[in-house]
Amino acid sequence: MKSLLVAIIIFPTCAGAAALADQYPARPIRIVAPAAPGSGADIISRIVGSRMFESWGQQVVTDNRSGAAGNIGTELVARALPDGYTLLLASSQQLIAPLFFDKPPFHLVRDFSPVVLIATTPNVMCSHPAVPVTSVKELVVLAKTKPGMLYYGSSGTGGTQHLAMEMFKTMAGVDVVHVPYKSTVYAVLDVMAGQVQLVISALPVSMPLVRQGKLKALGVTSLKRTLFAPELEPIADTVAGYETVSWYGVVAPAKTPLSIIRKLNAEVIRAMRSPEFQERLNVLGAEPRGSTPIEFSEFMLAHSEKLRVSVAASGIRLQ
Repeated sequence: MKSLLVAIIIFPTCAGAAALADQYPARPIRIVAPAAPGSGADIISRIVGSRMFESWGQQVVTDNRSGAAGNIGTELVARALPDGYTLLLASSQQLIAPLFFDKPPFHLVRDFSPVVLIATTPNVMCSHPAVPVTSVKELVVLAKTKPGMLYYGSSGTGGTQHLAMEMFKTMAGVDVVHVPYKSTVYAVLDVMAGQVQLVISALPVSMPLVRQGKLKALGVTSLKRTLFAPELEPIADTVAGYETVSWYGVVAPAKTPLSIIRKLNAEVIRAMRSPEFQERLNVLGAEPRGSTPIEFSEFMLAHSEKLRVSVAASGIRLQ
């Protein structure tokens, strides 16, 4: 009798979930991009939305909710109904904010249902041309012989480039000094001017300057070489296990039915195969990935742990 009752309870639940997936989407979908119009998250969300509209015939609206380092838009989605009609175009920035609080307002794995990892964007470590190194290996040697004598710029305390360099410091065992700027652009300009010696920045920003001889590229932050600069060695070739990349992916509120998650996953991966999508990713310096929801969850957990260790080791605190 007990097993019969369980079967009676489970069957309607499974049938209901299947029916929900069959009907989805039955109304417009909102993708929250927790960044300003024109940003990578904004551009990718609009491409994904247009492809969903073509397939499903339902309007997909990008809702830009920038502010508080993306926390405003992220918390909005965390509180939304788990019905598949409010999604978040998440990025690596959303992993960073919770690292600075004892009781973080959200966690991308705990408070969301991962859907798919769309793309990763490796950054590049650059120096002023006069710095007497030509590789990451030589930089590590120089930094160890001159502790505290090299300076690096970033987009500001707690930003992705800042944490990328702090991770490098921790894993390589070197002491280089942080100089925060209002944006990466200003940091790059000061490296070109020789005011600071190092910077980690996006490939599309730095590589044109490298090719003009205004910066010197030392290595990329991805585990493997990138198609956008295949001549550059990964920093991981010198500092084993080092990897820090910017990324973009879709997540839904926690407890969104698995049937809807699977349907969204399949649709985004289908959209990623279009030539237009590939071209737009190339402009952003982003490499297409694609994943299962579980793989995306594991990816975020691994990167979050690396960042957590670096933040703890560096003693970074946000004011």
